[in-house]
Amino acid sequence: MNILKTLFKAKKDIKLLWLSVFLRLMAYGASNIVLTLYLKSLGISESLIGVFMTLTLVGDTGLSYLLTWYADGLGRRYVMIAGSFLMIISGLIFANFDDFTVLLIAAIFGVVSPSGDEVGPFKSIEESTMAHLTAHKDRPDVYALHWLLGTCGSAMGSLITGLLVTKFLDMGFTNVEAYRGIFYIYAMIGLFKLVLMLFLSDNCELNGASLIKHRSNEEAPLLTNEMDGDDEENEPPVASSLSKDTISILVRLLSVFMLDSFGSGFMTSAWVVYYYKTHFLITSTTLGILFFLTNIVNSISALPSSVLAKKLGPIKATLAVQIPSAVFLVITPFMKQFLGAACFTILFYSTSAMDVVPRQVLLTGLIRPEELTRCMGIVNIGKTFARCVGPIVTGKLATHGYLWVSFIISGALIFSADCLLAVLFYGTDRKILETHS
Repeated sequence: MNILKTLFKAKKDIKLLWLSVFLRLMAYGASNIVLTLYLKSLGISESLIGVFMTLTLVGDTGLSYLLTWYADGLGRRYVMIAGSFLMIISGLIFANFDDFTVLLIAAIFGVVSPSGDEVGPFKSIEESTMAHLTAHKDRPDVYALHWLLGTCGSAMGSLITGLLVTKFLDMGFTNVEAYRGIFYIYAMIGLFKLVLMLFLSDNCELNGASLIKHRSNEEAPLLTNEMDGDDEENEPPVASSLSKDTISILVRLLSVFMLDSFGSGFMTSAWVVYYYKTHFLITSTTLGILFFLTNIVNSISALPSSVLAKKLGPIKATLAVQIPSAVFLVITPFMKQFLGAACFTILFYSTSAMDVVPRQVLLTGLIRPEELTRCMGIVNIGKTFARCVGPIVTGKLATHGYLWVSFIISGALIFSADCLLAVLFYGTDRKILETHS
């Protein structure tokens, strides 16, 4: 992958979306470092923190469903502007209130990431927009750079937050005051992001993509029914429905992605932060540096993932990195020293994201362009919904001193999802590689 070539070749709208994901993930990375610690400093128990995370994810599922399903009708730009506004409101509420119910309402109906991962409607809309602005052969590189910039933003957010919290504490701030300062920064980033969305062009909208009605052969979906007359039968009867072929593919995709996310929900990044802070008693600066490193290796891994997707195909590329990743996660809690645990955590993050580009290639290669936004929304909503169960269980385990068990549960479920992927999409690599060649 040639980063500079991809960067300069990309259209203006794609560059704006890259900057948008950098800012958004910077905000998520910042809040991820302090969220669980902030709630704990307010006197909230681990069990309630788990409930908080679960209900936040449930709220995000509902919000994302509404916004992504109707994004093409309402206007993609308007939906992303609305999402940015919700980021601002959520940040300001977290910076000024300490009541559990108020914070929970702000998290449910606003945009707050309880895990440092993507929340809200942004990811689905950005990916579908980039898909119709980019040819099939260029999508792996475009998605890889999108992921690279996002995780770099998360890394910067983690590092700056760790340093700022330590600085605030040295200046005499209490823990609560220091953490609130981070949420003010979160709101400011949301404002910058809102302004950025105002500069997107009409090409980002579904009607602005001439590829929808006049797509070339290379942009046609791969797994469609080839029998004569089936095209008309599979066309969605109304704008809000999906074709039969798409539904069939979507069910299989959801089975894999939701099982993977179900496992990831047991040990979200926010719980990993809490584990290191309480188990090894490290400083905020050390915590920030650790998650800066995890996000940096996470972002760098997007580059070889693009190459793997092109050479092996999305299925084999995913299996090659996700199976070792699950093993690294299971080993982490058995390390008694901070450095040992940190090494396996870094190894986990260096491989866990290498399936992002292959999965994006898989999704955009199988789904019709005019149905892509809704399908990506459904997939991301399904993944978010699947993560809802884990935090409650992890909160209960943490209350009784068994937080480490969640590492093992998470790794085992991720491995199971990889096996399911191999079974359900056997032979798909060949078809996608033929399209890209």
